[in-house]
Amino acid sequence: MTGGPGQPGESAGPDDTVARMSRTHASTGRIYFWQGGSLWIGQGRGRTDWHAHHAHQLVLAPEGTFRFRTERDGAWQHFEGALVPSHRTHQFDVDALAMAHLFLEPESRVGRALLQRFGAGTVARLPAADSRAAARALFDTFRAAPAREPMVAAASAALARLCGAAAEPASMPDRRLTAALAYIRSNIREPLALGDVAAAVALSPSRFRHLFVAETGSSFRAYLLWLRINLAIEHVQAGATWTDAAHAAGFADSAHLTRTHRRVFGIEPSAIRPSTTG
Repeated sequence: MTGGPGQPGESAGPDDTVARMSRTHASTGRIYFWQGGSLWIGQGRGRTDWHAHHAHQLVLAPEGTFRFRTERDGAWQHFEGALVPSHRTHQFDVDALAMAHLFLEPESRVGRALLQRFGAGTVARLPAADSRAAARALFDTFRAAPAREPMVAAASAALARLCGAAAEPASMPDRRLTAALAYIRSNIREPLALGDVAAAVALSPSRFRHLFVAETGSSFRAYLLWLRINLAIEHVQAGATWTDAAHAAGFADSAHLTRTHRRVFGIEPSAIRPSTTG
């Protein structure tokens, strides 16, 4: 992988796998990964379980509305475009609708710019004109040229539109965190202890733990699980079974992967069925 996190076009990933989701939440679409982010685009239908994830999530629809709620006894709120901030527990519900989901790591340049513009309190309502235009541009590209390069370029353009005046964040990550994230990514397929990463950036474990939480808003363990979930999904898209993907991504076993996946995305990994048709 090359370049800094959160900038589309920086790392390779499958470009033509169709993900089919069934059970509680059922969707059909494609997933495109780059370093620091991913795009999930296609048709959405159903309701997720309660969940939270490390990444900011942008949800866009070229037409129609979808729903979020952040309290179990709270009312559903309707959106045309929404930003779910990092680690915000939520539930998502949608009728059959064309959807695009952009996941951005909050410590990335784009992630920090989005947070600066929309805040971290709760699910934020995106400007309707910008979110509709971004969604339609993504789906125009998806229909015309669904290979990885044009889709990642379209995602980059959508993010630039939605970041607006906050395209450049007020602050950038601590250089020691940037080095630590690069080390983690380079070794994500191996067992990783906090002390190992701390040593790689010349910090004591206690100082590194404090820096990591202060800069990312996440514990070290939660961040590793987020990266490994995405790595497992990439392996499945490439044709691996979920059991093989669990081992390749550093999970103890497929049961550990299943529990983590449900907590992060609100659905079980068995609900995602890769296919090369569609």
